[in-house]
Amino acid sequence: MKKVIILSILVAFSSLQIKAQQVRESDWPNYNRTLAGDRFSPLTQFTKENVSKLKLVATFDLASDINSFQTGPVVLDGKMYFTSDTVTYAINAATGKLLWKKVRSNTKTRGYGANRGVAYLDGKLFRGSSDAHFFAMDAKDGKILWETDLGSGTPGAAIPMAPLVWNNLIFVGIAGGDQVGVVGYVYALDAKTGKTVWTFCSVPDYKENPKTSTGLPVTGGGYWTSFGLDTEKGVLYVPSGNPAPDMDIEIRGEDRKFFNYLIALDTKTGKLLGYKQLVRNDIHDWDVSAPPVIINTKEGRKIVASANKNGLLSVLDRSAVDAASAADPAGTLPLIYEVPTTTRINTDVSLSREVLTYFKPGYLGGSEWNGPAYNPLLDVIYTGTTDWGLKVKLPPYEKAITNIPAPGATWFGPDSIVWDDASEAKGWLKAFNAKDGSLKWEYHSPGPVLSGVTPTASGLLFTSSMNGDIYAFDAENGKILWQTNTGLINGGGVITYLVNGKQYLAVTGGMKSDLWKSTAKVCKMFIFALN
Repeated sequence: MKKVIILSILVAFSSLQIKAQQVRESDWPNYNRTLAGDRFSPLTQFTKENVSKLKLVATFDLASDINSFQTGPVVLDGKMYFTSDTVTYAINAATGKLLWKKVRSNTKTRGYGANRGVAYLDGKLFRGSSDAHFFAMDAKDGKILWETDLGSGTPGAAIPMAPLVWNNLIFVGIAGGDQVGVVGYVYALDAKTGKTVWTFCSVPDYKENPKTSTGLPVTGGGYWTSFGLDTEKGVLYVPSGNPAPDMDIEIRGEDRKFFNYLIALDTKTGKLLGYKQLVRNDIHDWDVSAPPVIINTKEGRKIVASANKNGLLSVLDRSAVDAASAADPAGTLPLIYEVPTTTRINTDVSLSREVLTYFKPGYLGGSEWNGPAYNPLLDVIYTGTTDWGLKVKLPPYEKAITNIPAPGATWFGPDSIVWDDASEAKGWLKAFNAKDGSLKWEYHSPGPVLSGVTPTASGLLFTSSMNGDIYAFDAENGKILWQTNTGLINGGGVITYLVNGKQYLAVTGGMKSDLWKSTAKVCKMFIFALN
């Protein structure tokens, strides 16, 4: 009885953290479940005592739609919605039965062919496409209700990120910052019509000054994954990506605002409320790309946490960020602490045009499209990362300055790249005390941890790794309580939800990506439950 009472108190405390977001316990309605992005589930049917009895109860095979499958599924009223580059799916979240799918071919595939999912509001789904269009769909059958062009006129622009929707506004960003001439934009769209309410450009003076200090096209600051939203203050936190050409800072010139920043915007107007550059003078393609998580700690501190490709967890004080304040936005997001999330080697060593230079993490991170998670009951932040290094050599200066790709083409700085063998690609799962960043526990996984990390109110932590493993950890000490393997490369969402009062776990499996040297031959959604 004592244990039940304590758990009830803790769940009540958790409910206070997310009350303003009105998330039903049974659902997983956003990419990171809550708009704050904490990925915390209040469900308790899976426990430390019974989780070892989880069994595969259903799968859904995407058949010929073999894709990057980095989607973050959402679940509402027993229906699961997820995406590939060109297809949106709706399935029964308990049985895996297909309800409908909608194919929308792109005029041109960009953004590495990835799509990370949908947002939902009032019976409508919202998503972007690789040809930089954005559209609303009827959640009943996938019918497209409206569509708007946000950037197809800009070669290389794409929308791979999972949007957020709140107060009848959709928040979404343009990616493609590795493509010549593409800069990132954040859009707020009217959820009913798709009309633009406001925009924010990663390079605010881009129209007046579209050239770098070296005279080349300004490129970078894309938005690749998703955002975090403080519903209490109406503040949107967006992670902006790297400048291009990647790694070659001599060719690229001095940093511009806002490359590799965490940025705070007023949800109503797009007004700039705060910013902090988390990766300066980027020579490793270490963009700030993962969704940040908005946290009210147990001791009442208001923070925002960003897990970055540079292998650092950056935690900032957001207490001064306020739309009603006249404070200078340059000072409203001070850094509290940074701690390493993966192995870091030669992180400050300059790259060379004569010899190969080794660094770790490589340009694939660190943290990628899935950011940190937060357990409010334990006051712990969790990160999943890649532990994989490489050697790079830059091209001769004259070659680099004269061989500029065409607009929209990939602008990658290195002349030579030598990766560590794929067998050496490992990962880390780490737990940090939110108060001070001290390490609570860590697990060195046999594959990169690209998938979502999901804590629950019953003291569990779910995730999966690229080698196919799916894990349930004890969230307090990192002990593995359950483990299975999909036989596929896992790189997407890991979520839990209820259907007809019963708890399920869903895991995406099968990731086709040249960047990750993964040649998936099948993509599947795996669904687990207790017998």
